[in-house]
Amino acid sequence: MNTEALVPWPADLAHAYRVAGCWRGRSLGSGPWEWAEQWGDRVAVVGGDRRLTFRELAMLTDRLAEGFGAVGLVRGDTVLVQLPNGWEFVVTTLACLRAGVVPVMMLPPHREYELASIGRHVDAKALIVPDDWRGYDHQELALRVAATLPSPAKVIVAGENVRSECLGLRELMSRSGQVDARRRRLDAVSPDASDVAVFLLSGGTTGVPKVIGRTHDDYDYNIRRSAAVCGFGPDTVYLAVLPAGHNFPLASPGILGALSAGGRVVMLPSPRSETVFATIAAERVTVTSAVPAIVLRWMEEVSVTGPDLSSLRIVHVGGSVLSPEVAARIGPALGCRVQQVYGMAEGLLCYTPIDAPDEVTHRTQGAPISPYDELLVVDRDGRAVPRGRIGELLTRGPYTPRGYFGVPEQNALSYTEDGWYRTGDLVRITPEGNIVVCGRVKDLINRAGEKISAGEIETLVQEMPAIIEAAAVAMPDPQVGERVCLFVRARPGRTLTLDDVAEALTARGVAAFKIPERLELLDDLPHTPVGKPDKAALRGLLAAKPDTRS
Repeated sequence: MNTEALVPWPADLAHAYRVAGCWRGRSLGSGPWEWAEQWGDRVAVVGGDRRLTFRELAMLTDRLAEGFGAVGLVRGDTVLVQLPNGWEFVVTTLACLRAGVVPVMMLPPHREYELASIGRHVDAKALIVPDDWRGYDHQELALRVAATLPSPAKVIVAGENVRSECLGLRELMSRSGQVDARRRRLDAVSPDASDVAVFLLSGGTTGVPKVIGRTHDDYDYNIRRSAAVCGFGPDTVYLAVLPAGHNFPLASPGILGALSAGGRVVMLPSPRSETVFATIAAERVTVTSAVPAIVLRWMEEVSVTGPDLSSLRIVHVGGSVLSPEVAARIGPALGCRVQQVYGMAEGLLCYTPIDAPDEVTHRTQGAPISPYDELLVVDRDGRAVPRGRIGELLTRGPYTPRGYFGVPEQNALSYTEDGWYRTGDLVRITPEGNIVVCGRVKDLINRAGEKISAGEIETLVQEMPAIIEAAAVAMPDPQVGERVCLFVRARPGRTLTLDDVAEALTARGVAAFKIPERLELLDDLPHTPVGKPDKAALRGLLAAKPDTRS
């Protein structure tokens, strides 16, 4: 990894965060054995038919961490992790943290375009993938991507059908040897707390997702504070149904928050209602996380199937704004409390308190988790607005990094000179200090919590010979929040269909969730005075011409 591509916190602030106890100077890789010593024989992780105790989790973590070293992965190397929700994801993540190998959290829907672009950017030394997932050959995908990367990259495969040119993840976990001796060897080469622990992806507005380096110090604080605010403890049974590579189910408080509190994590690769309800009943799940689109489906099904959800105490809802009306219906429908979550992989996290009055729970997105979080709401000229007025939210703090990895030009746009991160969200802050999200400045489309860059889609489709100009805008949708609508000015005499667009983007290796779901052909696109497509005017056209798809 090119450490010069990282943007550090200023030295005086780093010192202040250490003195305040935010940063404890410990590696996240020390967690599994600390947990094992407290809760050794309790079940820590459930995935499919595999149940791991805390002690088994620590031993598997160490075996895989040493296995990484045996195949040439060393502290500071980066690996692309593209695993579905399962026990292998948890062990892989912890083994990376233990060995100082930095996981880049990709998503199962990502394809060549995203994997290769990110892999080149971080100089990935390996890809860790399933053999097959939902009928797609990820092993073949990873081999194709590995061949395009500048450094020789290994392909490590979770599953039974491992090709001869790949390495088996489970084989790397099966190393023999004395447990205590292995533990001492890994302790001796533990990463520094200021090292990058994990690379998360941002739903950016330009190109492929930007890469966010989260250090052991700041991510540890993120996890601890989130778990405390959400009341996680040894009685917590956390169900992970959102893709585990997202910051929300991974560490807000999510998987790592539950484990660090002595709770149990249940990994489920699908948010389908029948599977979720059966798992809640069987494992006595107490808390889970979801985006509004998923919660709406659960609410529709629960009245029909009448499942046993008596153990469920809290549902965390985030990823996109939850309307007050829907928020008010969730509790009665699912028989639990709602905790709204507002945050970002770039850092800042806010939660509504567990015991908050309905006015706060239903109509705000909560308050920051740390007294050291700084918030600034500004107008379009960058001037602070009075509390209660709407403006763009800027933030900085002990778990909000000061820049993206290796993109100084983008950092000059996304961060102010004095370190404020421009969230791109329009908010107002209530007199009590709670955030209310009112919209956004950034050109993002939020489809069921997945942030899609309009600019990325526009750039890609304009490679098509039939297209002169294109503009992607968000199309409101009651199920997933927003879908991609593509406005196009086509070349004279050329025909273009939505299927044509889908085929071109799929062939380009673009993730399926980014594919436009509506196409509008115009003789001319409206433009702003500076010559850019007028997105406000295009959204007006959408409002005047509702989608008539069945």
